[in-house]
Amino acid sequence: MARGLVKSFGDTRVLGGIDLTVPTGSLLALLGPNGSGKTTTVRILTTLLPPDGGSAVVGGHDVVRDGVAVRRAIGLTAQQATVDDLLTGRENLELFAGLYHLGGRRGRRRARELLERFDLADAANRRVGTYSGGMRRRLDLAASMVSAPPILFLDEPTTGLDPRSRVELWAVIRELLAAGTSILLTTQYLEEADQLADRVAVISRGRVVADDSPEALKRQVGAERLVLRLAPADVPRASALLSAPGGAEHEITLAVQGPDHLRHTLDELHRAGIPVERVELRTPTLDDVFFELTAVAA
Repeated sequence: MARGLVKSFGDTRVLGGIDLTVPTGSLLALLGPNGSGKTTTVRILTTLLPPDGGSAVVGGHDVVRDGVAVRRAIGLTAQQATVDDLLTGRENLELFAGLYHLGGRRGRRRARELLERFDLADAANRRVGTYSGGMRRRLDLAASMVSAPPILFLDEPTTGLDPRSRVELWAVIRELLAAGTSILLTTQYLEEADQLADRVAVISRGRVVADDSPEALKRQVGAERLVLRLAPADVPRASALLSAPGGAEHEITLAVQGPDHLRHTLDELHRAGIPVERVELRTPTLDDVFFELTAVAA
């Protein structure tokens, strides 16, 4: 739980009073543009960085006054992998087990359990430098679980992974949740938050601008989205006419308030001589939530 976290670097205010709560056994996804303060928040909550103001309690321990107890209660998978390319997967996990004072036999048993759990047993004796990106990320997550922490921080764990590896890591995260692990996840993949999170907190310019379940946030955005597929040359003119942002190269997207608004929109394009190749109506997504909330906060 964090209340009023403040952090500045020189004259730059990075966090302007962050409030967050992660209920036991749930996953909170922290979304925000680059530079919004996501990683700074994680670094404070994991005792890697002191706050300038506010307070935070993790696992029942204050992150400033009782940092040692906090570190005993948490695991952290940072943006950069912490495993050693020159060691095998097994050697990496046994090294971490030693750092957690698990002892030789107990550490080897824990490494073996995690290699099985994260589907790395067949590669246990290969150097990590030969692993794929997805395998390295699973090993990194396994390393953060060596001490079986009840609380886990995942800072953009799937960045750079291919779609298959990302889905495989999602399955591992779901297993950890089912086992009762509390997780704070930062991500730039909105689909990832939609798939995994019990709650989503959107952070912009160092402040939380929304905090609710994915479905509630989508309802908050409200109206259905109209996606219009146009010839690429017509997109700028249609976007200006309808005051709607361009999406993909051939598309613009706008919120519609019922059938009359839809008919009026299509009539405007017809009168302007802009042909529409395809019309699609869809419910709001977390992408819509993200763009609307961060635009309002900018």
